[in-house]
Amino acid sequence: MNVLRGRIKSGQVVLDHPAELPDDTEVIVTPDSTLSEKDGPMTPDEIVRVLAAMDRAQPFDRTDTERATWEAERLAAKAYEKAQFAEHAERLRGMWDDPVPPR
Repeated sequence: MNVLRGRIKSGQVVLDHPAELPDDTEVIVTPDSTLSEKDGPMTPDEIVRVLAAMDRAQPFDRTDTERATWEAERLAAKAYEKAQFAEHAERLRGMWDDPVPPR
């Protein structure tokens, strides 16, 4: 089913684009709860505030010890994933090779 988008104008639903539905097709109209007035384009003042906040952000610096710890953890995770790859790949292959079990 296609979603038709539009707005309420003077109590009537006005679609953004013509609907390709036959006359007398029954439809259900529900408000889109994912949209709000704040979801529109940013105002110039909002843009200025966001850019100023970005300029105030401090760079993230790590100490040599933190960097070494992070690198060791990253390499350990990589080694684990490589060691498990063949087993995981075989399990996935089995999902396609084996017939679907009866329910």
